[in-house]
Amino acid sequence: MFEGFTQSTVSTGEAEIFVRHGGEGPPVLLLHGHPRTSATWHRVAPLLVARGFTVVCPDLRGYGRSRGPAPAPDHSAHSKRAVAGDLAHVMRELGHPRFHLAGHDRGVAVALRLTLDHPEAVTRVAFLDGIPLTAHLDRVDARFATQWWHWFFFAQPSTPERVITADPDRWYRGDPARMGDENHAEFRAATRDPEVVRAMLEDYRAGLTVDARDERADKAAGRRVRCPVLALWSLRDDLEELHGDPVRIWREWADDVRGHGIDSGHHVAEEAPDALAADLAAFFAS
Repeated sequence: MFEGFTQSTVSTGEAEIFVRHGGEGPPVLLLHGHPRTSATWHRVAPLLVARGFTVVCPDLRGYGRSRGPAPAPDHSAHSKRAVAGDLAHVMRELGHPRFHLAGHDRGVAVALRLTLDHPEAVTRVAFLDGIPLTAHLDRVDARFATQWWHWFFFAQPSTPERVITADPDRWYRGDPARMGDENHAEFRAATRDPEVVRAMLEDYRAGLTVDARDERADKAAGRRVRCPVLALWSLRDDLEELHGDPVRIWREWADDVRGHGIDSGHHVAEEAPDALAADLAAFFAS
């Protein structure tokens, strides 16, 4: 995977962030979701490099090979604000004070926070298979709670750790044929690490507490995404089914929004890399 890319670990003071980076041209930061690592981009990143971009793929704080501080009682150590701060620091250290940005799944919440907290850094942002956390929470009904029950299970204290680490391979099932052998091996190693599992759960606990409060404060203060936005979603996933048109939802947060669905299941970077890379490249080059 990632032939020609460099692997680095960047210290932010609070965290040690593992990152893959390569290519030449305008920088693009790609943020993975749960329970993946930066390896999920192994098919998309080379396609973007071939289209003339520098591509940076980090493991988010606590995921994969990145490490952060111990969990805090209020979950702030794994808040999207803390993670976004890590990534702004990483990009400056790599010489990219301004960059394009794409986040998938949990990476969407980080990408939104990074765009709101560091508007001077983000030139264009793509949100993949996600809407703001509070947009999900404001639309909670029995169907959402049934299909996305894991959000609320992960938020429980201590029980999820015991359940998941008792048999991580049964809980986090991945298909090496679909993911790619090396990506699957990295995902499997990460999900078998109790420290990583704890950090991933803290991501969800923060999402329902400190992150939701931060988003609601932004909304009350009238803060918006000022750069162009691309919303993409997987047509064989349930985001649009549950919540309606994601473009319409993102227009509650940004003025310049475009987007469409992609014929894929949820892990679009692994399942439809050509279509995704083409859409991202066209948006970032426009």
